[in-house]
Amino acid sequence: MVYNAGHYDVIVVGAGHAGVEAGLAASRMGAKTLMLTLNLDMIAFMPCNPSIGGPAKGIVVREIDALGGIMAKTIDKAHIQMRMLNTRKGPAVQALRAQADKPVYIQEMKNALENEENLTLRQGMVNELIVEDGVCKGVITESKAAYYAETVIVTTGTFMRGKVLMGDLEYESGPNNQRVSIKLSEHLEKLGIELTRFKTGTPPRVNSHTIDYSKTEIQPGDEKPQSFSYETTEYITDQIPCWLTYTNEFTHKIIDDNLTLSAMYSGMKRGTGPRYCPSIEDKIVRFNDKPRHQIFLEPEGRDTEEVYVQGLSTSLPEEIQHDMIKTVPGLENAEIMRAGYAIEYDAVIPTQLWPTLELKQIPGLYTAGQINGTSGYEEAAAQGIMAGINAAAKVLGKDPLILDRSQAYIGVLIDDLVTKGTNEPYRLLTSRAEYRLLLRHDNADWRLTEIGYKYGLISEERYNQFLEKKRLVEAEKKRLGKIILKPEENVQQMLNDVKATPLKEAVKAYDLLKRPEMTYDMLETVIEPDENLPHDVKEQVEIQIKYEGYIKKAHEQVERMLKMEDKKIPSDIDYDDISGIASEAKEKLKTVRPLSVGQASRISGVNPSDVSILLVYIEQGNIARVAN
Repeated sequence: MVYNAGHYDVIVVGAGHAGVEAGLAASRMGAKTLMLTLNLDMIAFMPCNPSIGGPAKGIVVREIDALGGIMAKTIDKAHIQMRMLNTRKGPAVQALRAQADKPVYIQEMKNALENEENLTLRQGMVNELIVEDGVCKGVITESKAAYYAETVIVTTGTFMRGKVLMGDLEYESGPNNQRVSIKLSEHLEKLGIELTRFKTGTPPRVNSHTIDYSKTEIQPGDEKPQSFSYETTEYITDQIPCWLTYTNEFTHKIIDDNLTLSAMYSGMKRGTGPRYCPSIEDKIVRFNDKPRHQIFLEPEGRDTEEVYVQGLSTSLPEEIQHDMIKTVPGLENAEIMRAGYAIEYDAVIPTQLWPTLELKQIPGLYTAGQINGTSGYEEAAAQGIMAGINAAAKVLGKDPLILDRSQAYIGVLIDDLVTKGTNEPYRLLTSRAEYRLLLRHDNADWRLTEIGYKYGLISEERYNQFLEKKRLVEAEKKRLGKIILKPEENVQQMLNDVKATPLKEAVKAYDLLKRPEMTYDMLETVIEPDENLPHDVKEQVEIQIKYEGYIKKAHEQVERMLKMEDKKIPSDIDYDDISGIASEAKEKLKTVRPLSVGQASRISGVNPSDVSILLVYIEQGNIARVAN
């Protein structure tokens, strides 16, 4: 018999990376929030690689922080190593990456949830949703507890009908041999929600004591203190290195000889795997011309001997994994503590979602994270904070938040999912962003702090600090515009030191900084420096001045794009009534139901000619009046 277990504003199902951000965002906005998770000891667990960040992903973590999320603050407290990637390239592709101490990361996240006002954390398995008159009103657990709410966010990750595959071994399980959710999947299907089947996998974990590190290459963290969060002031300095080694012809032969035993190739696998994070079997088959592949040995924490063998993800039988490991230099005597495996799971086809991450057919129901077909902790957390904000906003009577593609990688991620869908686990890449020069590691606060403050997720103190940073940047740019540098000996010597063209006439310090070989630090040697100017202000001044022309062009492109986004499509439009649009385009438009002409133009199968006809149709007659 079902019993009434309470009423909340927002219920979050799951406490992985998406669930944590969703629950904290909703509760911090003032919504009474309940979080239900299968295991309180697995909050924000990292079932795959023990790291946060990297290209595009690291910028997403900064964006989450700028909106008021928690991932950045937690990894700043719980890392064993941190590195800035692509430092020799431009600022558009630079990104931070940290190796996590997995047990510490989990504990930090759990502490944050337990101490959050307006948030109730509870262990329980959700089997079905309460849907009344087509609207989601709550959830029912396996223990027959009925929790009611105005909005529900499902963030079940890879747990829905999860199935572990290793050789011919197959059993129902979530990551790390956790309980799996079966009935919720079946219930979603009964509600008419379309599901697909995806796959991901992990490599073996080996005992650090059994690794011969002398045969590997050390990969230390950066000496310079780094942080993901704009609020971090204390830095971890005692870093632990990772190590690099490689597969070889002997590794590849073992894999080739046993491909038919892999769950990937034996016919057991039904789900589609991630193209950009392939198993070692995939690598050997797809890149059989390569004599070796990189293997990174990544410690899983300070107080554990488990080492993650990054690059050796596999679903081969355990016996073959032992043989394969021993062919890798440094791992000849390595002992496997946990074997690698593949895992299949159910995912929601994301074109069923509005850009707010609310289900189109079931108002009040949101989904976020790997359930929406993404891969990666960062993509999950990004969706989580957006779903949390929008679910709470709906309850509190605030406007929904939809970030556009020029504002954030988060906007690119969600727009890609709900507009284009995905036929494989989606991974965010810098190449997916048209305006990546605007979406940089250094300026996430510039782009999103105002928004986080508006929704109550950024404190007054932090907001004032941000305003002061903006003031300092503008003041320094003006100061550099007034300083005149003449072709004097000290200036010419500085330019000669960096092999730059000497001055022929006086120039503003502002314009000199635009030179590719110039840096702010070099400029400070020939002007009177402002000793009180923080490093992040100097960094922002240099980037804004040096890339001024490119940034201006990018903003002009954004303005043209926004004109398309501003042309809204009426909710009651009948695409069948529009003559001239191709049949495939009509079907795609009816499925996605885009909110704007700009979104319609990004739907796969909708051509420019279809968009032109749609524009004309909207601007004519009654449709134009409805739109206005």
